[in-house]
Amino acid sequence: MKNKNTRLLILNGPNLNLIGKRETAIYGNVSLNDYLNQLKTNYSSILIDYQQFNLEGELIQAIHQANNTYDGIILNPGAYAHTSIALRDAIKAIDIPTVEVHISNVFQRESFRKHSYISDVCKGCIIGFGLQGYRLAVESFIYDKDCFF
Repeated sequence: MKNKNTRLLILNGPNLNLIGKRETAIYGNVSLNDYLNQLKTNYSSILIDYQQFNLEGELIQAIHQANNTYDGIILNPGAYAHTSIALRDAIKAIDIPTVEVHISNVFQRESFRKHSYISDVCKGCIIGFGLQGYRLAVESFIYDKDCFF
């Protein structure tokens, strides 16, 4: 890892602000804010910022702005993974690695969720490990010798 100034941005797409309340059989009953606060505590040597957007354009703007500020992005695009070519283009246009995260196993769900427009422009995908997917994504930046850290 580079140093204490390493910065990661966790970006979440639509409806993920409702984690802990929404479809708890799929997403669990722990709020995402509580989980991410614990993640920041557990990885205190890394600066981890978090943003959530329900609007596609705001998510794209955050990706553009991250390019000059962060060393990596952990992105849970929610349903936009399955619909947004614009989101794919935004990830492809930046010079920092992005890891795609999905809390649920999208391959065990509806057929339309089985294709992601962004997976091929991400450094990797973590799918189906619940909120632990965010931890795994952080660790992928820490331990990946091919990353910038």
